[in-house]
Amino acid sequence: MKRIKIANSDLNVSEISLGCMRIAEMSQPEIARLIHTALEEGIDFFDHADIYGGGQSEEKFSAALDMNPTLREQMVLQTKCGIRRGFFDFSKEHILNAVDGSLKRLRTDYVDVLLLHRPDALVEPEEVAEAFTILESSGKVRYFGVSNQNPMQIELLSKYLKQKILFNQLQFSITNTGMIDAGINVNMEIDPSIDRDGGILDYCRLKEITIQPWSPFQYGFFEGVFLDNDKFPELNAAIDALAAAKDVTNSAIAIAWILRHPARMQPIVGTTRPERVKEICKASDIKLSRQEWYEIYRAAGNTLP
Repeated sequence: MKRIKIANSDLNVSEISLGCMRIAEMSQPEIARLIHTALEEGIDFFDHADIYGGGQSEEKFSAALDMNPTLREQMVLQTKCGIRRGFFDFSKEHILNAVDGSLKRLRTDYVDVLLLHRPDALVEPEEVAEAFTILESSGKVRYFGVSNQNPMQIELLSKYLKQKILFNQLQFSITNTGMIDAGINVNMEIDPSIDRDGGILDYCRLKEITIQPWSPFQYGFFEGVFLDNDKFPELNAAIDALAAAKDVTNSAIAIAWILRHPARMQPIVGTTRPERVKEICKASDIKLSRQEWYEIYRAAGNTLP
């Protein structure tokens, strides 16, 4: 497993992260096998959120592993807060309470990374700054980031923060390429030229913010996976041909396509099957050529100007 150095930090982490959203419905032995397989394959970065499974994903994660200091030091734990039932909440009080809850459920004294989970329209950045400073000075959180935010939202927060925003978690996959489409189709009067996110891809590269693609196998907004899906015959034919040529699975090719981008993204994979974790991790050993990358991009239904 290749590793990436996260700018403005001492984090040197696996370039693939394991998302833990779906583990709440698994048994403890199943969770333990999944996490230990990931560790054996070189994944040391685990993504959580306080809302996953209503908190059960965090709780069952630590219980299944019988979390202890030795094991904890082998991991980089990331969690998120800010989504509440029916609204978003970036208030100082909620951020502090949410982190305390996550720490208790994860059986740890600190998390390596805290992300604000989707934008809060009523955000008061001064309160966020106060919360972050308390969390950092108390040792409860080492680094900070955001999720699904555009450049100006990050700029607004950054005006008040003492800490750097290190991560931005964004939806991105072979079939969800809006932040790439706009850059390819500049100065064109067509739908793919519409910049819907304020140039977030280039902004993150300029600011050395690591993009964490979520749902890298999904199309639409949780509409299903595109791999082995009859709705995407041309795309799957292109992926399968590359997978056969490189002796890997289609899942590995889908992740290798993301890793090929020079932004040095860190995809979050949410599989719950240890065997698939092993298949996906082979993506770290693959570097697609430019021609192969664009072939997949076009097979997904995109056209080049």
